[in-house]
Amino acid sequence: MILPRATSSQLDAHLVERTVEREELLSGNFLHVRRDTVALPDGGHSTREYVVHPGAVMIVALLNDPQGDLRVVLERQYRHPIGKVMVEFPAGKRDGDEDLLLCAQRELREETGYRAAEWAHAGTLHPLIAYSDEFIDIWFARGLVAGERALDPGEFLDVVTATVPELLQWCREGQVTDGKTLAACLWLQNIVSGAWTLDWQADGDSAMAG
Repeated sequence: MILPRATSSQLDAHLVERTVEREELLSGNFLHVRRDTVALPDGGHSTREYVVHPGAVMIVALLNDPQGDLRVVLERQYRHPIGKVMVEFPAGKRDGDEDLLLCAQRELREETGYRAAEWAHAGTLHPLIAYSDEFIDIWFARGLVAGERALDPGEFLDVVTATVPELLQWCREGQVTDGKTLAACLWLQNIVSGAWTLDWQADGDSAMAG
């Protein structure tokens, strides 16, 4: 089966569920949890519990070291639900209806201190489709200039760098298990190899994938 770029409502009619009732289960500082009653394609009903999320960004920041090797900027941060320090690309939650490029620029600056001369949008990732509506916008950045970080109160993380082969080896060996970082490595591999291209734009301009 060849999937079309945009599936039509007619093509998907036998799969689509329709929400008939909605209940708020939790309204927290960060996340909301809902329970929807849905009408199934066969006429039956069921419930769907899921986390409502405002969306987020992730940044693959490219840095050339003095030896000319391409490196990527990473973070080491303790993640309480996992109980471990995780290696990740810089990322962060969107503030309300914040523009996604501005959100990416802000998160990179606040968490790592870097500002980038050029930006490119790579794609969108849905990391938890079974139980959350979260999306993560993936951005690439280059032309980095170091500066001061501005971490949120209670936020603690180390900024590190790695070459692309080093990062891919960490993924292969299981040292990197963060899902969004693993997914971004798909873009990174293909962009470095030349299989995929990006449309780079100067800082402040809208940038879309090529």
